[in-house]
Amino acid sequence: MKFKVADLSLAPQGRLKLEWAESRMPVLMRLRERFAREQPLRGARIAGCLHVTKETGVLVRTLRAAGAEVSWSGCNPLSTQDDVAACLADEGTSIYAWRGLSVEEFYWCIDRTLDFQPTLTLDDGADLIFSVHNRHPELARGIRGGTEETTTGVHRLRAMGKAGKLLYPVIAVNDAETKWDFDNVFGTGQSSIDGIIRSTAILLAGKVFVVAGFGHCGRGTALRARGMGSLVVVTEVDPIQALKARLEGFDVLPMDEAAKIGDVFITATGMKDVLCERHFRVMKDGAVICNTGHYDCEIRIPDLEALAESHREIRPNNEEYRMKDGRRIYLLARGRLVNLAGAEGHPSEVMDMSFANQLLALVRLHREGDKLSKDVHDLPREQDQELAALKLETLGIRIDTLTPEQIAYRSDYAAGT
Repeated sequence: MKFKVADLSLAPQGRLKLEWAESRMPVLMRLRERFAREQPLRGARIAGCLHVTKETGVLVRTLRAAGAEVSWSGCNPLSTQDDVAACLADEGTSIYAWRGLSVEEFYWCIDRTLDFQPTLTLDDGADLIFSVHNRHPELARGIRGGTEETTTGVHRLRAMGKAGKLLYPVIAVNDAETKWDFDNVFGTGQSSIDGIIRSTAILLAGKVFVVAGFGHCGRGTALRARGMGSLVVVTEVDPIQALKARLEGFDVLPMDEAAKIGDVFITATGMKDVLCERHFRVMKDGAVICNTGHYDCEIRIPDLEALAESHREIRPNNEEYRMKDGRRIYLLARGRLVNLAGAEGHPSEVMDMSFANQLLALVRLHREGDKLSKDVHDLPREQDQELAALKLETLGIRIDTLTPEQIAYRSDYAAGT
């Protein structure tokens, strides 16, 4: 069985989504046109574990056009768009993904992507890499390298690299400036607000909007919530990030205090137990809670279930928990990524650069992965600059360039006042 999806008849609908995304991803499409001629991934077998969205579909099509064989699974049980998965299966991609996976099905799908013994891996959250290392270490001998798309995965892989536990080199695509300063900030910010609104239809203007974590994703969400008219409160454990939030004009409080005044809560920390029993006990009636971090453990759902006397689904991706004192707390998307489970994920335009980075990183690993150390590697600064310049070009934007005299001045340490 080369694929398993929810409903293959959804393929035409998924194809329309991919065509729309392709019209919004000019950088990746230019690279596809070039690599379709050059075939830099000929002979590569790529196992991918990443949200099955229309943007991911464009990346998969591009990897195949560049000469690679591809096998794919979703990296989150609720983020797969079934029509996109059907389209990719219909086009011949080996894909195992459908919305609503159980934990057992989730890892079964990952295992199926490994059946064809990949030479490269692509990850969002590192579950695929962990599966290779923990359950299929014999496959690592044939893998030249891997890439990682998200902050949580990079943190864990850097820890593995530092401990000498990585079995092959990994490129931290997430840490490219053209990824995390754009995708993480503007993509997460807009799509998280989109997921909240689709799941609740509430008015954000005037609401107290609590953002846990002021990294790139939390900052983007805080900015967009403020733009919608919310009064934004940030909670943090890092004094530097808390200071940044304050100087950008946000209130900063401990979560124990913010829990008493918040109307909407979103976690973006990568840490477990950010919202737990003591917070649920003091939240307002009608409080909305959700998560935009990679794993659902940021919200302790068992605590919420233990406190509730009743539970029901109010609307798609919105569950009401009624406390014994009559208060109601609304959990969105089962604590999974609200921007992907409750909406469609990041807009295509911002994923254009992120997935262009993925493509170029995989090409590099296919060519020279066996020469890299078994550690986590950054993308070269020059690639960031080239992709940003290409994105500007597709937007019709021109910028200045330094003159030869200015270039010489920049490095002239003898120049004074």
